[in-house]
Amino acid sequence: MSKQSNLTVKGQVTIPKDVRDALGLKPGEPVEFDWNKEGEAIIRKGVRPDDYDKRYQAALVNLDRVREKYKHLQTGQDTDAYMAEVREPVPDPLHDA
Repeated sequence: MSKQSNLTVKGQVTIPKDVRDALGLKPGEPVEFDWNKEGEAIIRKGVRPDDYDKRYQAALVNLDRVREKYKHLQTGQDTDAYMAEVREPVPDPLHDA
């Protein structure tokens, strides 16, 4: 199977749709070019660095930073008990007359 495409003045080439489909290429994905011993170009789907893992690790670092910053607030109490402790006492109309 032989395909042909024209090179633009910017050095860009459109990869024919059936070739993109055969390689499983999607817009924005990397494409890898290589050469064999005969000097022929080989095109294949590139390997994308795992950006998700990098973002996940960065989020964990940020979470640890926030946890450290606010560790003085960790009391082990549920929200209602903590709020009752930090608020002024609420008057009880039945007993505080």
